[in-house]
Amino acid sequence: MRGHEKLGHQKLSQKKLGHNKLGPLTFFLALAAALISSSSYQGLAMMPTVKLGDQDVKLEVAQTDKEIQQGLMFRTSLPETQGMVFLFKPPRPVAFWMYNCFINLDMLFVKDGKIVKISHNVPPCKSTNPDECPRYPSGGTVEVSEVIEVAGGYCKRHGVKEGDTVTFDFSK
Repeated sequence: MRGHEKLGHQKLSQKKLGHNKLGPLTFFLALAAALISSSSYQGLAMMPTVKLGDQDVKLEVAQTDKEIQQGLMFRTSLPETQGMVFLFKPPRPVAFWMYNCFINLDMLFVKDGKIVKISHNVPPCKSTNPDECPRYPSGGTVEVSEVIEVAGGYCKRHGVKEGDTVTFDFSK
C-alpha cells in the first residue's frame, strides 16, 4: 500500500507464506499477528491530531519502514475521527497502493503544510498480485512530507480540498 520500496517486501512475504509447509495455518497466524499489531488501541495516548475540515482527527503514526509498509492493511473499519499519518523525512516522491486493504480510503498528500493532492474514496485492490494494484495518486508519484489516510469519502463529507492548510498537533 505504500511507496515503491514496499513492492519487493510484499513479494518476499508472499513467497515465504506461499511455500511454507504449514501453508494455511502459517498464513492465518501471520494475518492474526498483523491484525493485533495494527490494532487501533496501540498508542492511543500518543496519537497526534490534525484538523481536517470541520473535525479533529486522531492519527496513528507510521514512520519506520515496517510501519509504512503495514499502514492500514487488513483493517475492516476506520472510525470517522481516526486515521493514519505517514511521515517522510526528508520529503520524497511516493505512490501508494491498496494491496491487502479491505476498506475504501481518502489519501491526502501533504507537503510544506498544504494538501497538494487528494485521492478520493480509493477502493481496495482485489488482486492477489500486488503488481496489478493501481498506484495513487493516479498519474505517478508526488513529493510529500506526509500522507494522511482517513475513511473513504471523509474529504467530501467534511469539505477538505487540495490547497487546504494542514497543522499537526503532536503534543497529544
